[in-house]
Amino acid sequence: MVVKMTSKSSDTDTRHGGLMLASLGLVALGAAMLAGAHLYKARTMRMQSVSSKNGQDAVVEDKLTEEEKTDSATSPQELETKAKDASLDKKNQQEEEEEEEEESKDEVPDIEDLVGKSLIPATLAEMKKSGVKPYTSQEKEDKIQALEAMPSVPKFAAHLRQNNVKLHRTKTEVMQLNIGFYCNQACSHCHVDSSPLRKQMMNRQVADKCIDIIRKSPSVNVVDLTGGAPELNREFRHLVEVCSQLGKEVIDRCNLTVLLEPHMADLPAFLAKHKVRVIASLPCYLEQNVDKQRGDRIFQRSIKGLKMLNEVGYGKPGTGLFIDLVYNPTGVHLPPSKDKLIGDYKRVLSSEFGIVFNDLHCITNMPINRYYDHLREQGRLEEYMAILVNAFNPVAAEAVMCRKYLSIDPFGQVFDCDFNQQLGLHLRVGDKDQLTVFDIDSTDELRDVPIVTRKHCYACTAGAGSSCRQE
Repeated sequence: MVVKMTSKSSDTDTRHGGLMLASLGLVALGAAMLAGAHLYKARTMRMQSVSSKNGQDAVVEDKLTEEEKTDSATSPQELETKAKDASLDKKNQQEEEEEEEEESKDEVPDIEDLVGKSLIPATLAEMKKSGVKPYTSQEKEDKIQALEAMPSVPKFAAHLRQNNVKLHRTKTEVMQLNIGFYCNQACSHCHVDSSPLRKQMMNRQVADKCIDIIRKSPSVNVVDLTGGAPELNREFRHLVEVCSQLGKEVIDRCNLTVLLEPHMADLPAFLAKHKVRVIASLPCYLEQNVDKQRGDRIFQRSIKGLKMLNEVGYGKPGTGLFIDLVYNPTGVHLPPSKDKLIGDYKRVLSSEFGIVFNDLHCITNMPINRYYDHLREQGRLEEYMAILVNAFNPVAAEAVMCRKYLSIDPFGQVFDCDFNQQLGLHLRVGDKDQLTVFDIDSTDELRDVPIVTRKHCYACTAGAGSSCRQE
């Protein structure tokens, strides 16, 4: 139907009124035609459905449903209102579905579903979101200089002299090998600056040279493998197998979540076979504290990792398989004494998860790299350094790890400790300012080499002391 406007009246209001009526007429006609089409389609589909049932013909009464009767008697204005209501209902339904989808993201998955699924994609996404990138050598140097320039913090070497502490190296008992900075996590407190973006790893040539030095160094009785996540390094199992054959105690610095990574299903059994002592990171027995420091749902993965180790005998009497946990503060303070904390760890982990372990190490956060930035961003760097200085303990200073440790980086460079390694503070001998494993045959050659210190060393001498391994 065509509506033709033929009036040529000079009365503007009359012309506008006619146009408006014509428009409403078209709307009403269109709505009625649409309702009729829906009615015809509904009736046709019903007839087809019934007549095809079981392959038999059926007689369909030409009756209108109550809904169809209502639609056929509805005015255009009412149809328009119903259409708007239907549109609103659809929008509300879509919003509800979006809310349900968002809520499903926050649901805690079955812990078994995490096994074999890599944490790396989530870590990379979180790093991108937070703007976390590996530090350059210059950035590390700048942090050292800034810390050394703090007037409120006395020079560490001068503070030792003032307290009559002589920091001399003894025979090397522990060779700590940092075999790679690659890790499936990127913890906020990590002094190594490890992450999936740092792919530097020790090669076979360096690994075998370290093994040769260990063979020729009778005082070395412990080989301490760290990272990153050392288990993700291609030389990890080679080092474990050879060093255990040499009769050395082998330590694996495990972040626990690595046990759930793809292709790591046999790792607990491998560690148990070679009697590797596992020292595992679990900075708290409370889920929210762990996830705050180490990343979303890390606690769940860590608990599963601990259960996997318990299943092969770790932490259980008579197995000879030892697993120790590592606590480090989630706030700006020193760790409490081990004696006060270990009871809480054992009680909660046992009652809540059925987990057992042997010992607990309490480590002070080192004010370098990521934790340095964390303190500075909070405006609490000077406060934390004051805590460390005021808690200086001469007894703890006598037992610092650098006295009997040597630390080797993935490239074979030699350092006093893993902390100095991450700051690039090399061990210096004669005219060599970057000593490597290829410059020595035995650790005995380094007995008289001075230990390199800076202000970050206060973290190892504060309170009860802090070390990668406490006796």
